Amino acid sequence: MTRPATNSTRRKGTVRCAIYTRKSSEEGLEQEFNSLQAQREACEAFITSQRHEGWACLPKDYDDGGFSGARMDRPALQRLLADIAAGRVDIVVVYKIDRLTRSLTDFAKIVEILEARGASFVSVTQQFNTTTSMGVRRDKAALSSGCEAHPAIRSSRKQPEQAWRRRNV
Repeated sequence: MTRPATNSTRRKGTVRCAIYTRKSSEEGLEQEFNSLQAQREACEAFITSQRHEGWACLPKDYDDGGFSGARMDRPALQRLLADIAAGRVDIVVVYKIDRLTRSLTDFAKIVEILEARGASFVSVTQQFNTTTSMGVRRDKAALSSGCEAHPAIRSSRKQPEQAWRRRNV
């Protein structure tokens, strides 16, 4: 993968960031503050921290509540991929890689779509960032253990939601 062609958007002063969130089950989605919102909050904070680089959060929601990450036929993911292909997204921001996909094959397909449009991918909690060529090389090696490490990461998914609940009880 080569360095993304985000220079054209930087000349305009804005790097358009889309946040993608996903939760496998519908359990808890009816709550006032749920996992999708916790993921979004963390991603928004990360984008804000990159404001000096011209990053701006797109207002469109790409939230798939109640969909498995094992398949790509999720409504919000399909909208996101269409927006990437149409050149409306420069960086996809997720809380964790497994929120985007659990399949290395599907991740490779998503990366192809990103590369074709000069877009990038960032996971805010796993130091996965394809906005630089160095990040691309390092992160491709890390992928083999990231997407499909389901049991090891299951318990860490609820941490942002639980932290919010502790702050706001």
